Amino acid sequence: MKAKLLAVLLGGVGLLLASMPALAHHSFAAEYDAAKPVTLTGTVTKVEWMNPHARFYIDVKDDQGKVANWEFELGSPNGLMRAGWTRNSLKQGDTVTVSGSLAKDGSNLANARQVTLADGKRVFAASSESENKQ
Repeated sequence: MKAKLLAVLLGGVGLLLASMPALAHHSFAAEYDAAKPVTLTGTVTKVEWMNPHARFYIDVKDDQGKVANWEFELGSPNGLMRAGWTRNSLKQGDTVTVSGSLAKDGSNLANARQVTLADGKRVFAASSESENKQ
């Protein structure tokens, strides 16, 4: 009887832990505004190739020379690889152009839709906005 109770308890804890990433995941509409498109060009400062979404950061210079660091959310690493990306597609120091949708909170955050890499190659960002439009 104790073994059965322990198995049920461990199974319940396992299910709870397995559902944690799903609880942290968000929909595109919860964080981004498709009616606010943005296209920015800048220098890559950081790349985070991890689940559930890869992210990268670029320094963008405005007309007055002031630099702002922007964060862009991409799709999952698996989705990016299916779209032609590799772990080394974006490297610190690369100049890229990114189009996407701004965050609703007005921060320097956007959901990337397309990225033009340093070599001129355009790649689909495998982002949640694009998935919602298909």
